[in-house]
Amino acid sequence: MTHTGAATVSIRHSTHHGPPATGHHAYCLDPLARLRTPADPLCDVYLTGTVFLDIIFTGLDSAPVRGTESWARGMGSSPGGVANMATALARLGLRTSLAAAFGDDHYGDYCRDALEQGEGIDLARSRTVPGWHSPVTVSMAYEGERTMISHGHEAPPPESALRRPPSARAAVASLTPGRRDEWIGQCARAGTRIFADVGWDETGRWDPADLADLEHCEAFLPNAEEAMRYTRTRCPLAAAHALADRVPMAVVTLGSEGAYAVDGSTGESAQVPAIAVEALDPTGAGDVFVAGFVAGTLAEWPLADRLAFAGLTAALSVQEFGGSLSAPGWLEIAAWWQQVQSLGGQTTAALRRYAFLDQLLPAPARPWPLRRAVPTIGFRSPA
Repeated sequence: MTHTGAATVSIRHSTHHGPPATGHHAYCLDPLARLRTPADPLCDVYLTGTVFLDIIFTGLDSAPVRGTESWARGMGSSPGGVANMATALARLGLRTSLAAAFGDDHYGDYCRDALEQGEGIDLARSRTVPGWHSPVTVSMAYEGERTMISHGHEAPPPESALRRPPSARAAVASLTPGRRDEWIGQCARAGTRIFADVGWDETGRWDPADLADLEHCEAFLPNAEEAMRYTRTRCPLAAAHALADRVPMAVVTLGSEGAYAVDGSTGESAQVPAIAVEALDPTGAGDVFVAGFVAGTLAEWPLADRLAFAGLTAALSVQEFGGSLSAPGWLEIAAWWQQVQSLGGQTTAALRRYAFLDQLLPAPARPWPLRRAVPTIGFRSPA
C-alpha cells in the first residue's frame, strides 16, 4: 500500500535485523472490554477454511529466471490460508475460533501448535485427518508483488462438528461464486454478524446473483476490481454505493488509494487514504484489513475510524514478510503511533485522523521498528 498524497501519514521505513521480538503476548488489548457482559458468547469471531503451510522467500531482486538458481535474502515459514485471518483477529485481542482440517504430518503439527499455543486460537472444532498431508504454498516476494506456488490434495469433507458453528459475535467468510456454504446461513440465523470477502470469479460471469450467501452478510469487503465487475460500474465509489443496496455495509479497498465504505442503512460514507510505507511482502494484507475492520465494528467505533484502523493494520503488515507472521498486534500499533508522531513534516489533518488511537493504546514497551521472531520448522525453542 503506497500513497504519497498530502493526506497520508508518511513513515520512514528502516530495516532492522536485531534480536527477534519476544512475541505479541506481552500485551494484548481487549477492544471489546467495555462491551462484554456475562451473557455474551465465549467466541468473538468464528471462521473456517483451509490451513496451508506457507514458506516465504523475500529479498529477491526480480522474478526467478528459467534455468537459473535464485538466492533469497530472507525466508520464513508460518501457517497460511485461513490461518492468516485467524491470526490477525487473535492478535487484535478478539477471541477467535477456527474450524479447519490439519494434515497428519509434521507440517500439520507445526501449524496447529503455532495457532493454538502461539496465538491462543481456539481449535476445538478443528481436527487432524489421518493420512492427509498439509497443503503447502511457496511465496516469492519481489518488486512489491508476490508469486505463489501451491500443492495439496483435495481437502477432506467437513465432519458434522464443522457444520455446527459455535455461538459467536461475528464470523468471517470468503464467498464462493455459485456455491452456498451451509454454515454461513446457520451463523446468521443464530444472530452472528457475517463479514465476507470474495475471490476472483474464474467463470468470468461476475453475476451478483451467484453470491447467494451475500443475503446473510452484514458487511461485504471486495477490492475495487471485484466490486466494479459485480456491479457493472466503472468507478469503485459508485460500485460501493451499488453494493450498499444489497448488503448493509459495503467496503471497497482501493489499493494505493486507501478504502471507501458506505453504510447502506444510514447512507453514511467514508473514505480514508492509504498510509505510505515501504512494502516488503503483501501476503495476507487483505486478511489483516478485514480483521481490523471487524475489530473496529465489534467495538462500535465510527465508520471512518474503522476504515483508518483497518488500513493501518494492513499497512503495518506489508512491512514484514509472511501472512500470519506479519499481522500486527497492539504493541506494533502503539509503537507505530509513537514513532509517527515524533517525525517532522506530518500534516495535522493526517495525524488527527489517527488520534482515536490515544484512547486505546498501551504505552509501547519497545522502540519502533519491531521485529517478530521468525518461525522456522527446524528450530527448537530455547530451554
